Amino acid sequence: MSKLIKPEGYRALLDKRETEQGIKLIKDFFQQNLATELRLRRVTAPLFVLKGLGINDDLNGVERPVSFPIKDLNDARAEVVHSLAKWKRLTLAEYGIEPGYGIYTDMNAIRADEELDNLHSLYVDQWDWEAVITAQDRTLQFLKDVVERIYSAVLRTEYLACECYPQLKPFLPRTIHFVHSEDLLQMYPNMSAKEREDAICRKYGCVFLIGIGAKLSNGEKHDGRAPDYDDWSTVAENGKQGLNGDILIWYPVLERSFELSSMGIRVDKEALLRQLKIEGEEEREQLYFHRQLLEGKLPLSIGGGIGQSRLCMLMLHKAHIGEIQASIWPAEMREECERSGMPLI
Repeated sequence: MSKLIKPEGYRALLDKRETEQGIKLIKDFFQQNLATELRLRRVTAPLFVLKGLGINDDLNGVERPVSFPIKDLNDARAEVVHSLAKWKRLTLAEYGIEPGYGIYTDMNAIRADEELDNLHSLYVDQWDWEAVITAQDRTLQFLKDVVERIYSAVLRTEYLACECYPQLKPFLPRTIHFVHSEDLLQMYPNMSAKEREDAICRKYGCVFLIGIGAKLSNGEKHDGRAPDYDDWSTVAENGKQGLNGDILIWYPVLERSFELSSMGIRVDKEALLRQLKIEGEEEREQLYFHRQLLEGKLPLSIGGGIGQSRLCMLMLHKAHIGEIQASIWPAEMREECERSGMPLI
């Protein structure tokens, strides 16, 4: 309960009926805009995958996937996905998607090890997207261009929400600021990673933080990132590592920053081998997904995930993600939220 933020004087600006209507409005509008901006087609995605194929997302490498035996497969185990980062790349190859086009889908996950607070739930819902690129596209500038197109869709969604519900007032900046995690460390050397994110987001309103996963000059990572999807070890044009990053937004309702999207240019063969070696996970080279990539059977790609409940929370000015989605919360958190004007679904 110590992590629960209780904004003083908070009052939901939309009642439950308006909130449910707003959620549908935002989800329908944003996903269509995202698909148009990035030339994506919608596909159907799995809720779970077979264990041992290397397809599930390992996130920071410590989160335990929810798993269960399958009776008709001799009790082979399935895992509820953490995200679809690697599954999407297999799907791009299966569908024969051409460079410049891609796919998006609704991703639903259960993260049993999540520490629950205003932004973190056991239930995760996001738009997972992935697009085919060429070798020439594997640049920091290309990544920035895609980020700006995504942010333009976010801004249009904010405009729509505020038009439909005049009690909501826009707060997002007109442009997104780019900063590398190493530069951020140099700017705020005495702060923790989270404190640095808060400081830069408070200053600019919205930032794309580049280079998540590689060690910085202080010997620490800004944050963990699995070695087999984002390319965080390639040296980009600015001489720093990383072709990936996070979209972070300063949220005035909670007076803190929060991550809306994690994305990046994906590993090619060389980056995969390099990052598996850095992390001491060379044995993963024998897994199905990794063999497909190393044998040249998967296209080069860029992709990421955008939180659905988080986007709705942002657009509808809610103080707790449980005001947007139905999940399980500790009884004491529900009671404290009720007293603080944050009734959870």
